[in-house]
Amino acid sequence: MMPVNNRAAADRPALPPNDEGALDIADYLRSEHRAEAGDQDDIHQDETHRQGLAALALGALGVVYGDIGTSPIYAFREALRATGVGPDQPAGPETVLGLLSLLIWTLVLIVTVKYVFALLRADNRGEGGILALYTLVRLAIGRRSVPVLLLAIAGAALFAGDAAITPAISVLSAIEGAELMLPGLADFVLPVTIGILLALFMVQRHGTARVAIFFGPVMALWFLTLAATGLWHMTEEPAVLAALNPWWGVSFLIHHPGVAFVLLGAVFLAVTGGEALYADLGHFGRRPITLAWFGLVLPALVLNYMGQGALVLAHPETARDPFFGMVGRGLLPVLVALTTLATVIAAQAVITGAFSMARGAVQLGFLPRLSIRHTAEGQSGQIYIGAVNWLLLAGVLWLVLAFGSSAALASAYGIAVTGTMVLTTALGILYLIFARGLRPAAAIAVAAPIAAIEFVFLASNLTKVHDGGYVPLVVAAIAGFLMWSWWRGTQAVAARAARLAVPVAGFVHSMQKSSAHRVPGTAFFLTDDPEVVPSALLHNLKHNRVLHEQTVFLTVQTLRVPYATAEERASVEALGRPFQRLTLRFGFMETPNVSRAMAHARRAGLKFDVMTSTFFLGRRRAVATGGGRAELALDRIYVALARFGADPTDFYHLPRDRVVELGERVPI
Repeated sequence: MMPVNNRAAADRPALPPNDEGALDIADYLRSEHRAEAGDQDDIHQDETHRQGLAALALGALGVVYGDIGTSPIYAFREALRATGVGPDQPAGPETVLGLLSLLIWTLVLIVTVKYVFALLRADNRGEGGILALYTLVRLAIGRRSVPVLLLAIAGAALFAGDAAITPAISVLSAIEGAELMLPGLADFVLPVTIGILLALFMVQRHGTARVAIFFGPVMALWFLTLAATGLWHMTEEPAVLAALNPWWGVSFLIHHPGVAFVLLGAVFLAVTGGEALYADLGHFGRRPITLAWFGLVLPALVLNYMGQGALVLAHPETARDPFFGMVGRGLLPVLVALTTLATVIAAQAVITGAFSMARGAVQLGFLPRLSIRHTAEGQSGQIYIGAVNWLLLAGVLWLVLAFGSSAALASAYGIAVTGTMVLTTALGILYLIFARGLRPAAAIAVAAPIAAIEFVFLASNLTKVHDGGYVPLVVAAIAGFLMWSWWRGTQAVAARAARLAVPVAGFVHSMQKSSAHRVPGTAFFLTDDPEVVPSALLHNLKHNRVLHEQTVFLTVQTLRVPYATAEERASVEALGRPFQRLTLRFGFMETPNVSRAMAHARRAGLKFDVMTSTFFLGRRRAVATGGGRAELALDRIYVALARFGADPTDFYHLPRDRVVELGERVPI
């Protein structure tokens, strides 16, 4: 398998393929200085001016807020069930106001304070999410840190569990609303849900660019519907406005200690999807996401929750499903149809997020190279990863069939979300310490209120492990173990290759008097370390005794930033005839396209004729030779994962008819 990446950092001999530390610190700081000086100042300001703030805010409704926007379907219902409300025990004003206060202030503290006010400002060249935050912390530390690495892997792994549960619970909860129209439809809930999910995942390979234009308007209509139905029922019980006072929530927890802990797990369902605000920062920018939150999403969510509370107070029998009880039977089909559209959009947003997360994990060296296909010309975020799509579909279908209802799935939902949020907060504290220069005590003090709340929510959700909460934990454990095995294996392969490496400087000097036959054309030898002679070149010289008139050492670097600028894309260095060094740089959110980047190489000064050029790849096949049982098992997992890696010719978009591959076995 051929690693193509940057040279090692100072603390190790060589980086593995797609390792997380691909850009030299000084180079990155220089690029950051240019950004601060204005060359790249706020990536999204220009985009905002070009497309319009309102248009971007509308787009954010469809992508960023799909998940959290569908939480009212089940969050208040599950909170009521956690308190024991039922036909024989209707909810009183104290219970309803207490629950509403907890829901509203959870939205304010977790989403508004943590994400909108704080984390949206911690961007990596405009990109957000736990992997972007990890790269900021990794860069600020200046060296590899295994604990920080494990935080990033754990966060990405928990996201995998969340990505499987969200489509299942969202679509299930929407289709279940049809039972209220015709109770006889109950037997068709699962088949219809499975049909919708199958169709959703089947169309992924064709891309969603054509239909995505409707996501924003549909979600805008959805949030307006949430607000309108909420206001309508608030007129019946204006007393629910008292829930804006946080004391109602605190008082309820104090006076009901027996159910408080379990209740918080249900309350947290109101902020599932909050992580998307940060993860999708790169798609829209901070201002549009903030505008959409304060301009429509937050008011609509608060009004709807209070409307559901008012409905339950006025009509206790609606506590079984207050969301769908907010409209009469005449409008119920319309609400069910709109709910289905909203939940499909929410599921689509999570699937897209899973593709983006997987691509970032590949570029940071947490996963093997996967086949990534762009589904929309000129839109880097529109990608399709077949392996992720089908694995995710299998997991979603299993969850639907195994749990059978959104209520059952709700028990499994919160753990992955709370776990990811806690890990994001932990990385945020490290970011304040290392990147912002705060003293550890000060950084912890700043984050302590939010961290304490999230830990309580996490502890509450952990009580549901036996009711289904084990699902995201098992998924995260498997995903995290595989990512760690891959990262460890790539380190071992790179370290062994480094021990056998031939330095470029000495090799170039020795080849000046070589008797190797010179052949016309240009040979590009891909290498992970620009200071080491590619193994493919050494094998070619040993067996064929030929050297091209122009030999180029080509290194593809993965930067610790989401996207490379045009100036950073390519650089050329003369090493002494006939050798040159070409470096192509891509951000960790980009899919490396060597063929397209060759235009930048020409502008950087490299002269070559495509028709007489050949790309040489060195395939390193790892062989498990670990000493102990544990090491041998990890090595075998790495070898097995390597078989799923995409063909490097396809991954790097090389001209297939001009590629020569030379293989070697590397014991690890």
